[in-house]
Amino acid sequence: MTKSKWKTLIIGQMIALKVQNDAYDSVVDALAAILEQRDKTAKEFKKSGGKSVTEYTNKNGSTNMTKNPLLVLWDDLNKSALAYWRELGLTPSAYKKMTGGPPAAEEKSGLAAALESLDC
Repeated sequence: MTKSKWKTLIIGQMIALKVQNDAYDSVVDALAAILEQRDKTAKEFKKSGGKSVTEYTNKNGSTNMTKNPLLVLWDDLNKSALAYWRELGLTPSAYKKMTGGPPAAEEKSGLAAALESLDC
């Protein structure tokens, strides 16, 4: 997904949770950039075969198995994104800390409550 699509999605989530504030725009922009790069890295990882380990030949000529650098980068980008999500209140625990809990359920009108209580 592109950075602008990620930004739109993040802002939409923040609006839905009622935590959106224009002061967070630079943080949202940074998170969108991280997520765009994460998506590109994941695509490159899959295109390269999706192996979690690769062979690495050091300067002495020895060949060893090592973690795939693309997988390591993808994991680092996920961790960075998670830190931003927390700062924006987009994880359950961060949301609870910011707002005091989940959004209250809307109270039903008298008619809706009466209809719900009927056994049909």
